[in-house]
Amino acid sequence: MLRTLSIRDFVIVDAIELEFAPGFSVFTGETGAGKSILIDALALALGGRGDASVVREGAAKADITADFSVSDEAAAWLEAHEFADEDGAVLLRRVIDNAGRSKAFINGIAATATQLRELGEMLVDIHGQHAHQSLLKADAQRQLLDSQAGLLDEAKAVAAAYKTWRALARQREEFEINAKNVLLERERLEWQVSELEKLAVKPGEWSDISNEHSRLSHAASLIEGAQEALSAISESESPILSQLSSLTLKLSKLTDVDAALKPVMDALEPAQIQLQEAVYALNDYLDRVELDPARLQQVEGRLEAIHSTARKFRVTPDELPQEYIKLAEELKQLADASDLDALRAQEEKLKAAYTSAAQKLSRGRTKAAKALSEAVTAAMQDLSMSGGRFSIGLEACEPAAYGLEQVEFLVAGHAGVVPRPLAKVASGGELARIALAISVIASSSTATPTLIFDEVDSGIGGGVAEVVGRLLKRLGQDRQVLCVTHLPQVASQGNQHFQVSKRNDGGKTVSQIEALDAKSRVEEIARMLGGLEITATTRKHARELLAL
Repeated sequence: MLRTLSIRDFVIVDAIELEFAPGFSVFTGETGAGKSILIDALALALGGRGDASVVREGAAKADITADFSVSDEAAAWLEAHEFADEDGAVLLRRVIDNAGRSKAFINGIAATATQLRELGEMLVDIHGQHAHQSLLKADAQRQLLDSQAGLLDEAKAVAAAYKTWRALARQREEFEINAKNVLLERERLEWQVSELEKLAVKPGEWSDISNEHSRLSHAASLIEGAQEALSAISESESPILSQLSSLTLKLSKLTDVDAALKPVMDALEPAQIQLQEAVYALNDYLDRVELDPARLQQVEGRLEAIHSTARKFRVTPDELPQEYIKLAEELKQLADASDLDALRAQEEKLKAAYTSAAQKLSRGRTKAAKALSEAVTAAMQDLSMSGGRFSIGLEACEPAAYGLEQVEFLVAGHAGVVPRPLAKVASGGELARIALAISVIASSSTATPTLIFDEVDSGIGGGVAEVVGRLLKRLGQDRQVLCVTHLPQVASQGNQHFQVSKRNDGGKTVSQIEALDAKSRVEEIARMLGGLEITATTRKHARELLAL
């Protein structure tokens, strides 16, 4: 249930704080005072779209906060998404600055507009003032039936199955048309994959073989240089190692005479050790390195083959292994796709899966259509359409993303008349009454704790308006109902009454709202009844309506 709503700098609202109670609450006021702006602000807090235009002129940002007590379903969602609060409530906040940037919060934690919408659908159900117009569209009629029947998930599954089936069907059709081109492409890929398979380049091979080639091609220079270094250090007539050993020995004796030479000795001794290590390393290297013209020729041939193939495929030598994997996968996919019999078998399988899901959806729609038709027909009798009938036609059609039937709302305004399409026979007033009946019936079956009706009673009046008021009040016995209305017969039924008005503040129009007490409520109902001039008669009539 909505407990409080705070609005700051939204359109023509500067600052409003509202507290709500259970039951049926009504909002009234003159045209343009901002009644529907309140609904728009709440919709924004529930994740609706908004831009810089919603920020009040001259303000830096619009700020809307809505405080709800939560149902078990919403509480579970909050827990799952780590937004839960110890109080068992939820605070939704939406801020939009004058540059159009938006921020959203759930219980003080940053959230996305999508998360606000997901949670908002569990808290509030809004019926807009143009709902009756959407009823003229086939898509809206079908979606309303599926929603009322709890078949939205089944409808999504049917749409997904249809998409998968038709995608494969198009692939099969394209193959049949372009079979020759597909065959040529397959032959090209087979040749390319065969070339790369023969070459069998391994990852990292280009780098390894390039290094080996460099070593083999310079083997003579490497042996000569290593031998020369070994000779100078340890094998010549006067090798460096021998000279260093002799020098170290001589200085060792002199160090006994003058300790100042000790640092020199400390430096020479490691040098002698390092030179000896170099000798070992050079001997080991010379044992391993050798001239191998045959291997050099083999490596050069491999390098040329890899380089030539890489140039042919327009990739670098290092990229050849990955190119092979890519082309092999393309060939596999093409081979699978070019198996016409396999394609047809898979297509039949997907078509059967779609048909099964669509038939299940059809059975659900048939059952729901009968129940909704009877409920709306019954409601029409109370809404001054005595003898009228409402029915939902399910006309078989070619398989489509929405199923195997077209959904069409049919209506007969009087007894003895065959029901015809809603768009062709319903007058504006009848359409508004039927839309309202559907909204109330649909709301009765939903678990959403707060229902909002935004001028859904437009196009009706008189005794029908009084019936509408009773319907909404009865709905408010089980959940919270908020209604923006211009009808005194509806407003008089409210358990709580808010008046929306506007005033001039420094040359700017500002909307304001206040909860009415018993006396001021009489005045507001009288204004709705009698216009600008309120007489004792209109006040009396207002009190009579409130007494009812």
